[in-house]
Amino acid sequence: METVQSALPEMLQMAVLYFGDQDRALEFLTKFRWPDGKPTCPRCESQENSYISTRRIWKCKGCKRQFSAKSGTIMEDSPIGLDKWLPAIWMICGCKNGISSYEIARGLGVSQKTAWFMLHRVRLAMKSGSLEKLSGEIEADETFVGGKISNMHKSRKRKMQMRSQKGDNKTVVLGLLERDGRVRAAVAPSRRRHHIQSHIVNNVEAGSKLYTDELTSYDNLPEGITREFVNHLDSYVQGQVHTNGLENFWSLLKRTLKGTYVSVDPVHLQSYVDEQAFRFNNREFTDADRFISVLSQIAGKRLTFSELITKELDSLSG
Repeated sequence: METVQSALPEMLQMAVLYFGDQDRALEFLTKFRWPDGKPTCPRCESQENSYISTRRIWKCKGCKRQFSAKSGTIMEDSPIGLDKWLPAIWMICGCKNGISSYEIARGLGVSQKTAWFMLHRVRLAMKSGSLEKLSGEIEADETFVGGKISNMHKSRKRKMQMRSQKGDNKTVVLGLLERDGRVRAAVAPSRRRHHIQSHIVNNVEAGSKLYTDELTSYDNLPEGITREFVNHLDSYVQGQVHTNGLENFWSLLKRTLKGTYVSVDPVHLQSYVDEQAFRFNNREFTDADRFISVLSQIAGKRLTFSELITKELDSLSG
């Protein structure tokens, strides 16, 4: 793995040139996925295979199926080559405020629809799979995400107006931030007590101290978690008691959503939150380090275009 990383470019321009060679891109991903030099069939895990150089794939001698370096990853069944996939991953990892599907499309020479799908697959790889809970001093806060109904496309305006009558035209995102550490954020149905405290129980280690605002949903926390809060009507900081770190994350998230993506469907919002959380949690890394981190999480994850579209259709008809 060290050999693979040592050969990595340092900047986006270098990455596009480096991975622009199909054979070099394949060699890189092959060494990354199988450091022992033995490509493994993702279906039967056999390492007995033959390489078909004209198609850049292997044929497994165990299950007789063919597989490529993209098989068993977020890139599976994609007709897009590694010369576009790897730069796309680099681009989304390196852009502080995200990168739009239109910019990916222009930069890599693919359609906007293809770029949009690629970005959603990369976001799936960015999602943290860690079950380790946050501990120590933790900030807890929530925010609302959503645009003005008057600015929406007419296909969504009617639905959002109906939601607005119920008082839920914006989407709630709950956040937890380990002081000088990781952030966890999740889209929630509301900021009522059972939703907030369920989020806390699932993500905070017993014995931790929680810093919040005056919202009563944080009252009567589970045993083992203490709370101190600051009343924002009076002040925003009382010694160590504040949520300024999490406010910074909300600022970065909203700058990304409003400035880069402009319009995000609520059904996809969690993916965009995961993307920003990944960049925040790896903010001390170089672009190459973030690139490697995402590549280490591409295996065993699959997202189809029909799944994305079904979510949107369900949202419109719901």
